Amino acid sequence: MQKAGFIGLGIMGKPMAANLLKNGVALAAFTRSGVPEDLIQAGAVACDSPAAVAAHADVIFVMVPDTPDVERVLFGEHGLAEALRPGQTVVDMSSISPMATRDFAARVRERGADYMDAPVSGGEVGAKAGSLTIMVGGEPATFDSVKPLFDMMGKNVTLIGAVGAGQVCKVANQVIVAATIEAVGEALLLASKAGVDPARVREALMGGFASSRILEVHGERMTKRTFDPGFRIELHQKDLNLALSTAQALGVSLPNTATCQQLFNACVAHGGKAWDHSAMVRALEILANHEIGQKTA
Repeated sequence: MQKAGFIGLGIMGKPMAANLLKNGVALAAFTRSGVPEDLIQAGAVACDSPAAVAAHADVIFVMVPDTPDVERVLFGEHGLAEALRPGQTVVDMSSISPMATRDFAARVRERGADYMDAPVSGGEVGAKAGSLTIMVGGEPATFDSVKPLFDMMGKNVTLIGAVGAGQVCKVANQVIVAATIEAVGEALLLASKAGVDPARVREALMGGFASSRILEVHGERMTKRTFDPGFRIELHQKDLNLALSTAQALGVSLPNTATCQQLFNACVAHGGKAWDHSAMVRALEILANHEIGQKTA
């Protein structure tokens, strides 16, 4: 079995790395705050830099917040590029710019290594369960070689196309997720202000054509007002910025995406950058002067 490396052990990266370890993968790991003790106890080798991870691994997974973070991991001081060798594969599972992804891939390939982008969907719950959707851009042969490792972290693993295609797919995913959160928020807010129990409305809608995973999970968060982050607003804002900048470059209008971004901006203005993205509904509540579940006169 290939030896793996994992860089970035946050809300998503830590459980993804843990699933590799559970499946018997030899794993070297690095994160700026230090590799968690439970991963070390499970067999991870703690490294002091991305370059050190590259010295231990055949396939190196990267899971960090944004485009500049990926660039720093790859090409910064003690970055992966300092230690990459022919035959290795870098797999960026972060959600970043498709254009930057293609540039990073070219620079990595100049060093003889291969590169794939493989952003994910499914949140912390999916990361822990090993049930993530993984959207991959890269060469078919490289994909086939890494697929057994992907299968330890996800249940729906798809090669979308060439490098960068995975990131485009993830941007499209985040557009749909944001717009659906907004729609669910509007619907439950309307029901609540009309004096109808929003939890019962959600329950009824789950049995009909409006049913969705977001209505199920995020709708419940809205009715129970549990906004502890599974996926932070600030990260979804980053993804929508990628969508809007990519759309501008392509001459595509994304009006609903822009509206969702403004609602996220309103949440951030009220101290909510670390709220779960389902808390977009709080911006709608401000506009309606009504909180979901609040009794009406």
